[in-house]
Amino acid sequence: MTQVVRVDRDGDGVAVLTLNRPQALNAVSIELAEALAAALDDCGADPGTRAVVLTGAGDRAFSAGVDLREASTMEVPRIEEWFGTVCRAYTSILAVDKPVVAALNGLAAGAGFQIALVSDLRVGHPGIRMGQPEINAGLPSVMGSYWMTLHLGWAKNQELSYTGRFMDCAECERLGLLAAVVEADEVPGRAKELALELAAKAPAAFRRTKARFRELAMRGFEEAFRAGTLGQQAAYAQGEPQAIMARFLHRRT
Repeated sequence: MTQVVRVDRDGDGVAVLTLNRPQALNAVSIELAEALAAALDDCGADPGTRAVVLTGAGDRAFSAGVDLREASTMEVPRIEEWFGTVCRAYTSILAVDKPVVAALNGLAAGAGFQIALVSDLRVGHPGIRMGQPEINAGLPSVMGSYWMTLHLGWAKNQELSYTGRFMDCAECERLGLLAAVVEADEVPGRAKELALELAAKAPAAFRRTKARFRELAMRGFEEAFRAGTLGQQAAYAQGEPQAIMARFLHRRT
């Protein structure tokens, strides 16, 4: 059976976690979110792992966001558990006391964008796009807008959350979202270099520095999670996401 998150370790102590659903543009299903959180927990506990690189299988997408086939069948009583499972992938990245670098090999949308945002650094290439398009699928952009507050100003956050548009590489770099931009075939190597550069810092100093960023990031997480849960429950109760996703999936087939 294909692993939805592939784990590869090298002799330098870098664990490369690959979101491995290329046929679905590495969309975040419940299975993938659970596997990613478990893999990150393992990396955090493994003394032989010095750093983590996150990437996506194929060359089209880092992750296109939540799995719309799964999301389109969601029912209101299941929303909190489903949303909590996806959010656990985000908080697991923050919880690892080791560098986590996102190697962006294509589209990073919605949940994929958020995975990138909570990583310590991001590396991309000129063809990447990032954004928070959830509102266009009938989903309130609540958790995404929260993570964006840690990176972007109010006005830009509002614009991206309300419109759901994607940013190209140049805009992402201009906004400071990318630590490095290289050619597509150089992304994995550059991400590993940055991960090892951070891993070479004084361990206690790095851990405490990341811990402080984690404290700041988690300060508003529970409030955002509650608001996101209530917002999605209200949207699903109205039937808006189901209808929009069904039309999109029908066009694709």
